[in-house]
This record gives sequence, structure tokens and C-alpha cells, in this order.
Amino acid sequence: MNETFDFYNKTSLKSYNLNETMRYQLSRLDTLDVFTRKHSESVANITCRLCEHLKLNPTFTVYCTTCAYLHDIGKMFIPHEILQKKGKLTNEEYEIMKTHAIRGYNICMADPLLQPYANGPLYHHEALNGTGYPHGVTINEIPLEGQIIRVADEYDAIVNKRQYKSHVGISDTLKILIENATPVPAKPEEHLDKKLVKIRKKYGKINKKILAQLFKIVISDIEYEIDCVKEYIVYLEQQIKRLENVKENYDKYKISMTEKDKIYYGENIKALLSTGETVENFNNILNDYRNAYKVRHEKIDNLYNEINVIKHLKI
Repeated sequence: MNETFDFYNKTSLKSYNLNETMRYQLSRLDTLDVFTRKHSESVANITCRLCEHLKLNPTFTVYCTTCAYLHDIGKMFIPHEILQKKGKLTNEEYEIMKTHAIRGYNICMADPLLQPYANGPLYHHEALNGTGYPHGVTINEIPLEGQIIRVADEYDAIVNKRQYKSHVGISDTLKILIENATPVPAKPEEHLDKKLVKIRKKYGKINKKILAQLFKIVISDIEYEIDCVKEYIVYLEQQIKRLENVKENYDKYKISMTEKDKIYYGENIKALLSTGETVENFNNILNDYRNAYKVRHEKIDNLYNEINVIKHLKI
């Protein structure tokens, strides 16, 4: 038995029966590489949960989630060597990468079944302060679905880049998002018009209200991870108790003076040993369980500390 958890709980998606309503739209994801497809699915899951936390109606939630599934569809036309490059992109490569927003929009607009969801690809890299792409639009020019998907997209991109296997340290990701939600006043050398200067003073790249709901989702996921670890600890406790019982019977077996006692303790040992366990290796297995028990308790402490850190972050 192993403790398991998922950063992207799919319960919400199932409740909207998206597998039925979006079968055609999702088939387009098959044209993407595995990494991009997984990212698209994760962003859709987070987007769906953000919509729920924002108390948006079910119809919009399904629409927004579909937009999120398709937000990176334009990457099917980005060269593999750029899409999968591990190091930093050159300026030229970055300009090519940026074209995936328009390419995705064009893919959707060319297909009547996908046209309603074209805002996902088009707006997911736009920023409230006008520093995004492809058009550098601001605030109310960016539809709500684009603002929601941007938060989900940035969060998942950082999570994937850092390859988290636990929520320990996830607060560092949220700190980056806080920076992106923080206004950065324009510099004189940027030569911006008065309207854009005012916007830069008031808005960051991403919507603070949406980010606040992401915090709640992350805390909820950490609590779920804690529950999974606690459940695994119960399992470890059971195994430790069982093998300690084996040890007790084995010690008594070794000092038994009569054949009757040896048979009695020997039968107890056989009944208690699990598959793959023997009198030669059970002590090592018992120590492994004890070490795992200690590690999991430390993990729970770290996860509770992570929740505390997140709750004290200011957006």
C-alpha cells in the first residue's frame, strides 16, 4: 500500500460530465506531445476548480474549462526543438514560441465546433497591465476566461518545471505568482501613454482575486495530501505492530525448551509473515517500516508548516 494524492483533483470535472460534452474538443489534444497534453489537462482541472471557487455558473464553468483544455493547441505548430528545449529560449526562439497563441486561435476559428472556445488560446498569455501577448491588451479587454486560465497556466507551468512530488515547498510557487500580481510602475524610458502608466501603477500581470482562490485550492490539496499520508501511517502502524509480534514470537521460539513450544511459536510466525517475508528478512523489513513511519510524520509536519506559510502570504 502507498499513499497517493493528485495535485489536480478531477472530481469537479466528473461532476460536469465533461468527458461527454467535450469528446470532440479533447480529441484535438491527441495532436500534442505528451508533456503539453498533460499540461493542458492539468490547467483545465485547475481552471474548473477556480470557476467553482469563484462561484461561477455551471455553463460558464464548462465553457471556461473547455477553453483551458484548448489553450495550448497552437503548440502543435511549434518546432519540437523549441517546445522541448530544457534551457532558456533565445529571443528568436521565444518569438516563435509566442506565436502559439495566435496559431491556436486560428485553429479554433477555422473549425465551427471549436470557434466558441477561441478565447482560451488567444488570451491566456495576456496580462492585466498590458505586458502580455499577442496583443498586449489590458484589464477589461481580457475576458474572464483568459484571466482565469492565465493563473492556472502559470501555476501548473512552475509546478511542472520544478517537478513537485509533494506540496512541500509549493509556497515558493505562490510567491512567484504574487510577484506577478503585484503592480510594477512603468519606467520613464518606456514612453507609455498616460492611460497605460495608470494601469501599471494599479495592476500586475494576473488577477489578484483569482489568485486568492488558487490559494484556497492549494491549501485544500495539501490537506488532502496530509489525509493520504495519515492513512498510509495507519497502514505502517499495522505492519510495524504485526512484525513486532513476529519478532516477539521469534525471540520466544529461539529460547523454547520444548518441541511443543517451538511448534507453537513457529506456527504463530508463519501466520504473521506476509508474502515475501521470512525469518531471515523480517527484521530488515520492520526497520524499513519504522523508517518510513518516521519520514511520513516529518512530511506531515512539513505540510502543516506549508499551510501556515501560505496562510501568511499577502496577495
